[in-house]
Amino acid sequence: MNSLFERLLSTSEVMEALSDRHFVRAMLHFEAALARAQASVGLIPQTASASIVGTCKVELFDVLKLVREAGSARSATQPLVKSLRETVGLFNPEAERYVHFACSDQDLADTAQVLITRDGLDLISADLSHILTRLQELADSHATTPMLARSPLQASTITTFGLKCVQWAAPLQRAQQRLGLAADKALSLQFGSLAGPQAELQGKGQQMLALMASELKLKAPSLPWRTQRDEWVALACELALLVASLASLAQNMLQLAQYEVAELTPPDNSCSVALAAAQRMPQCLSSLLLTLAQDHDGGLGHWQAALAEWPTLLMSTHGATRAMALALTGLQVNTDQMRSHLEARRAAAPSREPAALFAPELAQQAAELARQHLLDLHAITAS
Repeated sequence: MNSLFERLLSTSEVMEALSDRHFVRAMLHFEAALARAQASVGLIPQTASASIVGTCKVELFDVLKLVREAGSARSATQPLVKSLRETVGLFNPEAERYVHFACSDQDLADTAQVLITRDGLDLISADLSHILTRLQELADSHATTPMLARSPLQASTITTFGLKCVQWAAPLQRAQQRLGLAADKALSLQFGSLAGPQAELQGKGQQMLALMASELKLKAPSLPWRTQRDEWVALACELALLVASLASLAQNMLQLAQYEVAELTPPDNSCSVALAAAQRMPQCLSSLLLTLAQDHDGGLGHWQAALAEWPTLLMSTHGATRAMALALTGLQVNTDQMRSHLEARRAAAPSREPAALFAPELAQQAAELARQHLLDLHAITAS
C-alpha cells in the first residue's frame, strides 16, 4: 500500500488513513467497544471489560509483526485477537476468555473497514468541497467571458466559460449529494449473523449493538449485513461515479490546454492522475460487485476480497479528487485566447452558415443561464 507506484496516484493522507497501523487501531476500537457494551448489559464482568479496554491501545502492539503473521495466517484479524488475548491475560488471566466474546472475525474486519473508510471519505469530501467552491468562483468571475462551444470537438456555437464551469460543477454537486446519502446507509456496525440469534448473547444482542454503534459513532443496522453487502457496494458505485466525473473534468481541461487551443493552463500534470484513477475504477468495482453473490449465511472469500479491493478504491478516489483540487487552484484562464478563437471562427464562417450561431446575444444568454445555475448551486451548497 505504501509503494512508490501507489503514491503516484494517491495521497499521503489517505494512505495514512488506510495504513496497517490505522486498521489495527480500528480493530482495537471495535474490541474495546465490544467489551464495554457486553459489560454494560451483564454478559461479561466489569473487571474483564476494564482489562480489555485498557489493553486496546495500538501502542501496546507490534503492528509490523501482526502484519507478517496476518500474511502467514491468511487472516487480517486472527493475529490481533490472539495477541490481544495474550496481552490481557498477562494482567488479568480471568479476563482473557472474554476477549472477542461471541464475535466473529468478519464482524471485526468489516467494522474496522467501515471505520477507516469513514476517515477516507472525510478526506475525499473535503477536497470535493474545495473543487466545487473553486468552480463556483470561476463561474462567478467568468459568467460573461465568451468562448467557443465545441460539439463534437469542433466549434459549433458560442458560450461562456462561466457556463462551462457550471456544467463541470453540476455532476460533481450531484455526486457529493449521492455520496453523502450512500455513506449514511453504508457506514454501519457489523455484528452477528442472519443465521439466527446467538445463544451467548442471552437475548441482549440488540441492546449491545446499540451501545457499540453509539460509541463508534456508526449506524446500528436492523439486520447483520455480512451477507447483504448491497449498501456497501452502492457506496463503491458512487465513488466510481465521482471519479468518472472528475476524469471528464480533467479531459475537458486538457483539451482546452492543448498547444493549438491554449485557452487554459492547468498546473503540472494533475489532470493525468484523475484520468488514471478512472481507468482503475472498473476493475475495483467489478470485484466488489462479485462479492454480492453470497452462500447462505456466510460464504468463503467474499469479504476477504472486498477487504483487499476497498483500499485501492478509496486511494484512487482521493488521489483523483486531490489532483483536480490542485489543478483548479492553479488554473490560469486565457481569456484573450478564447476571444481570439471566437473572432477567428466568426471571420471564417461560410456565407451559408447562420450568423446567429456566433452572435454576441448568445453569449449574453449563456451568461444568464450560468448565473441562474450558479444560484441553484449556491443554494444547494448552503443547505
